[in-house]
Amino acid sequence: MNPGQQIWTIARLELGRVFFSRRSFWVYLLAIFPSVIFIGHAVDASFKARRWGSDRKVSAEALNRVQSGMTDEQVLQLAGKPVTDTTRKRRPRRDDDPAAEKQPDVRRHMMYFDGKRRVDLRFEDGLLVSRNMRDLLNFEEDRKVYAGMFQFFYLRLGIFFGCLGIFINLFRGEMLDRSLHFWFLAPVKREVLLLGKYLAGLIAAALIFGTGALFSFLAMVLPQDGAEVQTFWQTIGPEQAFWYVAAAMLGCVGYGSIFLAAGLLLRNPIIPAIVMLIWESINGFLPDVMQKLSVLHYLQSLCPAPPPLPNDMPAIMKMLLAPAAPSSVPLAVLGLLALTVLVLFAAMQAVRRLEINYGTE
Repeated sequence: MNPGQQIWTIARLELGRVFFSRRSFWVYLLAIFPSVIFIGHAVDASFKARRWGSDRKVSAEALNRVQSGMTDEQVLQLAGKPVTDTTRKRRPRRDDDPAAEKQPDVRRHMMYFDGKRRVDLRFEDGLLVSRNMRDLLNFEEDRKVYAGMFQFFYLRLGIFFGCLGIFINLFRGEMLDRSLHFWFLAPVKREVLLLGKYLAGLIAAALIFGTGALFSFLAMVLPQDGAEVQTFWQTIGPEQAFWYVAAAMLGCVGYGSIFLAAGLLLRNPIIPAIVMLIWESINGFLPDVMQKLSVLHYLQSLCPAPPPLPNDMPAIMKMLLAPAAPSSVPLAVLGLLALTVLVLFAAMQAVRRLEINYGTE
């Protein structure tokens, strides 16, 4: 049997343990968490649309004719009864309070719904002073939310800690279970064993997080307006979905190799996890050459949209969260693969020298 067949045989034997290990079940929660958020958002929007639009839905044309300065009675005649209508009267004035003269005696809030938009109207002493329109589902805003969720949660935390849980246990877990010596007694080179285990972990992690990224993307897109969704899929939708899934899978390639090597070189997985998390977090501060040694740098270069950052965010937080100047897509893929090969080569050197001593585990 040639080395390639041996690697695949070991990977097949390991896949069941990787997918169904008790130590790996929490990884599935990390992968599906974004989907739960977007599904919950869609269910909430659908519930509100049915509740608000059951008998008090008003036409969009009528709401567009509502202007500042109109009285509450004029708005009621134009748009009809609102979904909600609350009135608050001010407490009696104090003679020694000069600011009280500037405060309105009566504040009234009305909320209308036209099937897609929620419109909040605020009146002071019977006159409309503010009108706020918000789409119940805003496709552009939800895409920005997804971009932020993918880069801030999925790449930095979900895939990071998911790969930590999967790949650290490929060798360290068997040391704890006192079963690694059975593999070392098999007539295969240790380097082949390492690559077989890595392939098993990579297949599992890539399937879990690639599927999670695609499912959460669909959960964000599908509840939107049908015309917008159709246009999106006919233009940039397939490309964006592909690169989000590709970035998730390539994240498993890079982080998986690092944590596999860490499981061989270090006994305590907490130490490499903390060091790696700090290194990835300060990526924006590093010189260009050192940024190339960060998995996150390459993954962010593959993301089709930058994460949204508030304008009032402190500069230090923007430097930590904003992606560094991205590499081109070909360089990002080649750079990540080169980094992975380098780490796996170091892991091969470590597995050759590995000595089993269950008494110290």
